[in-house]
Amino acid sequence: MREKFLNARHWQIFLITFAIPFFLQMAVVPVLLVTEIPWIMLFVMPVVVILYLGSFMGWLWSMAIGLQKKMPSGVTMKVKRFQYFFFFPIIYLPLLVVSIIYFSGTLAMSGGEPELGSIWLFLSIIVPLHFFAMFCMFYCLYFVSKTIRTVELQREVTFSDYAGEFFLLWFYPIGVWFVQPKVNALAG
Repeated sequence: MREKFLNARHWQIFLITFAIPFFLQMAVVPVLLVTEIPWIMLFVMPVVVILYLGSFMGWLWSMAIGLQKKMPSGVTMKVKRFQYFFFFPIIYLPLLVVSIIYFSGTLAMSGGEPELGSIWLFLSIIVPLHFFAMFCMFYCLYFVSKTIRTVELQREVTFSDYAGEFFLLWFYPIGVWFVQPKVNALAG
């Protein structure tokens, strides 16, 4: 699968990571607003999120791990740290959804009156975890962009060398058109 991402064309990556999930969401939301069918939110939207997150994270993983064999000798990157920071948001997101559903259920069973203590407990756990998950995503963008430029330049790089790739990955619907052709050339 990693090779498929590394060798895919830029428009294919754009379709799978952005266009298809976006248009699925745009098709589902009006149906939800018009028909008020709750099962759409429960079943279709998670599919859209899984498709988006799975394809985007698969693309990042493929670049970060797949290009490691092309690293210049003497340059090492902390792949284990990347793997930890990569998997934390993937594990955290379903736990967040389950927590919100549980919290909403207990709120509904209590008659709609939230207890201040339970809200404070929920937020005191979720907010730090959410910020850490955001940090993990930025670390993944940093790692992938540094990997791409290190392989491209065949030397140790600084942030000024890979800042462009970092921001292109951050704004990936635009950046995929510039980053993926480089990845194709490096992987080939």
